[in-house]
Amino acid sequence: MTAGFALAGRTASEISAAVEAGVRSGALPTGAALPPIRAAAAQLGVSPATVAAAYQALRQRGIAESAGRNGTRVRPRPAVAPARGAFRLEVPEGVLDLASGGPDPRLLPDLGPALAALAAEPAPTGYASGAGHPPLRAAARAALERDGVDGAELAVVGGALDAVERLLNAHLLPGDRVAVEDPGWANLLDLVAALGLRPVPVPVDESGPDPQRLTDALRGGARAAVVTSRAHNPTGASVTGPRAADLRAVLAAHPDVLVIEDDHAAELSVEPLHPLAGATRAWGFVRSVSKPYGPDLRLAVVAGDATSIARLTGRQRLGTGWVSTVLQRLVTALWADPATAAALAAARAGYEARRTTLLAALRERGLTVTGRTGLNVWLGVPNETTAVARLREAGYAVAPGALYRIATPPAVRITVSALDLPAIPALADAAAHAARGILPAPAA
Repeated sequence: MTAGFALAGRTASEISAAVEAGVRSGALPTGAALPPIRAAAAQLGVSPATVAAAYQALRQRGIAESAGRNGTRVRPRPAVAPARGAFRLEVPEGVLDLASGGPDPRLLPDLGPALAALAAEPAPTGYASGAGHPPLRAAARAALERDGVDGAELAVVGGALDAVERLLNAHLLPGDRVAVEDPGWANLLDLVAALGLRPVPVPVDESGPDPQRLTDALRGGARAAVVTSRAHNPTGASVTGPRAADLRAVLAAHPDVLVIEDDHAAELSVEPLHPLAGATRAWGFVRSVSKPYGPDLRLAVVAGDATSIARLTGRQRLGTGWVSTVLQRLVTALWADPATAAALAAARAGYEARRTTLLAALRERGLTVTGRTGLNVWLGVPNETTAVARLREAGYAVAPGALYRIATPPAVRITVSALDLPAIPALADAAAHAARGILPAPAA
């Protein structure tokens, strides 16, 4: 148990509340182990069943997770924010941030002209404006249909994860199984835990999810599957044409499964889209704008079957209502702007050059690494803690793979956004030394 925290309570709700308070105050940091059930029961003078129920409640709320033989621990990003703010990877001063996973601010399009033009136009007022912005819907529908996705039914939501959450809530109940990529998007894994759903890991290679393992997950009772179309986070995988055909065949045998596709990279991907949309009766295809246009633009469009979109939109109306029409108008203007399109093409080429150069450098040094497309590469290492620590000592912050994986081998994620091409050989040297447990000699 972490120093400064004392487990307390006589009932399951009191014990779980004490743990939650410890997480909120910072006394229980991420990854902290909770006492073994029998030891906690003896300490508190309660039955083991009471402690087990408390720990189960913490897992169901996405605050704790099972660590196998190591018992129960606080999740890397629990579904309760500490008083000092959200959990995040700390990057010390003087260390290059290759961990955060965001786009390069230098490669984002300039929003100034579009904002100025928007400010000069009268904006819709009143709650009737919540019906949406027809030009955005028309542009989104046309773009989706060019990529082979039926855009007849469409919704606008507050980002990719908002879309995934709404789709899962539209079809699933706590306790239901969800097939997720392993390794996969850390935010999704945390969301699944917070919704009380049970993740079923499906291994991923550079061509996408393993069809046989997806078959196993669906036969085992998974009621939904979440797939990243391109620029998979963290491995850089992209669903290829042949793999999409195999996955569609698997899904066709399970027509009642909800299929959610995340195409967050969209315009930044050099790989063509091979969608799974329509392979089952219930589906949602999500395309967000944060990576190409800027993280503060919290907007995504969702195409799907009529029932899923109706449920999503109906629930949205009872909560947030709609995505700001000011934001919708801004995104519409950016989509139509030739200068923005040119900036996106330059960003796409820039990320491609950084990622492919880094992949080649790491492979030249005998390392196992993947990254077909997107902003990240996935570097296999014998020990994540050692690799992360040694790279930080060498001046690089990378993300530990434990945030992203369930049953796959250890690795670290390196985001290329902050990299400049001339700096890649030194990073590759440091990564090779860190992966082998040796620090490079300090620069003279």
